[in-house]
Amino acid sequence: PRAVMAAPPPSAAGESSSPPPPPLQYSVLLEHLVGDKRRPRAWDPAVFGGIPCPPKSEEQKMVERVMESCPFKAALACVGGFVLGGAFGIFTAGIDTNVGFDPKDPYRTPTAKEVLKDMGQRGISYAKNFAIVGAMFSCTECVVESYRGKSDWKNSVISGCITGGAIGFRAGLKAGVIGCGGFAAFSAAVDYYLR
Repeated sequence: PRAVMAAPPPSAAGESSSPPPPPLQYSVLLEHLVGDKRRPRAWDPAVFGGIPCPPKSEEQKMVERVMESCPFKAALACVGGFVLGGAFGIFTAGIDTNVGFDPKDPYRTPTAKEVLKDMGQRGISYAKNFAIVGAMFSCTECVVESYRGKSDWKNSVISGCITGGAIGFRAGLKAGVIGCGGFAAFSAAVDYYLR
């Protein structure tokens, strides 16, 4: 028996058979997905069952701009440093055995008023120092980030070096170099741990 080949269906009169479409090339597909021909799409979470988010008002945008500005970040770091430094100063004064110590009479027990006064003085001193360092570091990091246009670990290392060098430079060039290196290493370690 012979194999019978199926003939193509006859086309209707006047109809020409069109060639099949060419296969879709990968490069053409990429141009439409991630290339120059990609169209931006409006993301609407309500389509996928998410919570719809109304567009931001001008007041919300203005508040976001203020909160992302360098002066606001520096002020926030200053306040946070003041609170943290005050708490740290009070804690260290609380565990120090020389609080309220009188060198003229070493066997005298200090009164509660003297101890509290010394704790307050130490807390204020630490609070001021932490506030200054926090404001300097935050402001420097914001300026470096704005200048570089990137947000990565290098910003904290550079700003740590600048801040530590500026603080240590008051005691001399060698102290400034040591402060730069130490603060940069500390900033890199903290950034690595937090990221």
